Amino acid sequence: MTALDYLMYMGEIRGIKNRKSKAQDVLQRVGLAHRANSQIRTLSKGMRQRVGLAQALIHDPEVVILDEPTIGLDPIQVLELRDLIGELRQNHTVLFSTHILSEAEQVCDRVIIIKQGEIVGQGTPGELREELERGGRVLVRVDAAADQVIPTLEQLQSVTQVHATSEGIVCTPRSVSVDPRPEIARAIIGNNWNLIELRPLAVNLEEIFIELTRQQVREVVTDTEPTVG
Repeated sequence: MTALDYLMYMGEIRGIKNRKSKAQDVLQRVGLAHRANSQIRTLSKGMRQRVGLAQALIHDPEVVILDEPTIGLDPIQVLELRDLIGELRQNHTVLFSTHILSEAEQVCDRVIIIKQGEIVGQGTPGELREELERGGRVLVRVDAAADQVIPTLEQLQSVTQVHATSEGIVCTPRSVSVDPRPEIARAIIGNNWNLIELRPLAVNLEEIFIELTRQQVREVVTDTEPTVG
């Protein structure tokens, strides 16, 4: 069956009038007008994904649901499909399910993070990033050797973990409700070190996902701990 025949068949099932012109239109939208008469089995994986997308668009839905649409595609096909999804957003609401979080960060306006059927976080990537950075790790750069600075920072009440990276020294706060930067700054100044940089460490969507799902696990453990009485 050709791509055009398949779309006309799907149009018939949905009771669409002028099925041929509609099928040709959606093939044009997904960039497959030149392969309308090609057998689907001869198309590449990326092109077959586009045929599937055309089938989802043929009845002009308000909402398009895409479940892991880039699985099995090569990097070029992923970029092409990502651009196509960006175009679809102009006229449709696109629900995009993926485990490739860098992909969601580039494609989605809003993100919902789900663990075991429960929503553990939602918002724009920027909002989620800001929320996590507010109580997240801090990057410290000082004009002193890391092996001198780290033991000092490890003793701070607001800090639970300290380690060196290529960027500088990273401090993890003891609690998301506590900003460790004032105490870190005082410790550095008190040791007569020059503070070069002190800022929240930028996080990506993958780190946000890991932290939010970890928080849910910690909450479940706390809620289910046996009481002694």
